[in-house]
Amino acid sequence: MITVRRSEERGHFDHGWLDTYHSFSFASYYDPKHMGFRSLRVINEDSVAPGGGFGTHPHRDMEIITYVLQGGLAHKDSMGNGSTIRPGDVQRMSAGTGVLHSEFNHSKDEAVHLLQIWILPDKEGVTPSYEQKFFDAESKRGVLRLIASRDGRDGSVTIHQDAALFASVLGKGVHVEHELSAGRHAWLQVVRGKVAANGVELTAGDGAAVSAESKLTVEGSEDGSEILLFDLD
Repeated sequence: MITVRRSEERGHFDHGWLDTYHSFSFASYYDPKHMGFRSLRVINEDSVAPGGGFGTHPHRDMEIITYVLQGGLAHKDSMGNGSTIRPGDVQRMSAGTGVLHSEFNHSKDEAVHLLQIWILPDKEGVTPSYEQKFFDAESKRGVLRLIASRDGRDGSVTIHQDAALFASVLGKGVHVEHELSAGRHAWLQVVRGKVAANGVELTAGDGAAVSAESKLTVEGSEDGSEILLFDLD
């Protein structure tokens, strides 16, 4: 069964410095029908204007993944980390017992386009930690490239949850397949372009919850289509 969450159905707020879409309930956007999917709690698609950003704020007991599509997002946190996240980078911050951080777009003329993802951890109170790795476009082209996992296999960043996150860039007519073990579920997020998931047409910003399916086949409907695929308990 595939349940589609269309891009235009998401929560949307334009704050001037931040244009944001929420796939699930977040902050002042509340929809009891969309509180998350399995351990996946947040997918926010953000566009941060030049000079804009999120001031220092706290998090705890959450696995936070940042996936930048355009521009550079400067990160600083109370663990002493400071970096700029750019396209191809995957940043993971385990908030655990508590962490403070800020994120800013220091560019004078280019917006930052990103996805911020929150995954509920499998246990609370872990020691906060940070990780950032680069995955070039070629490593994702025509394959499902593992970018986050519980055990950090294949060079992925490590998360405290029985979940795996894959990224793929697909040309028109190119497809990838993912086997779902019994009792597993998937969430597919279309980042760019258009795809068909088990024959269901999806476009940029669309998401799809997948349950009771043994295999998910995703085919690009146009060149440069990009997806994120979550395999969830």
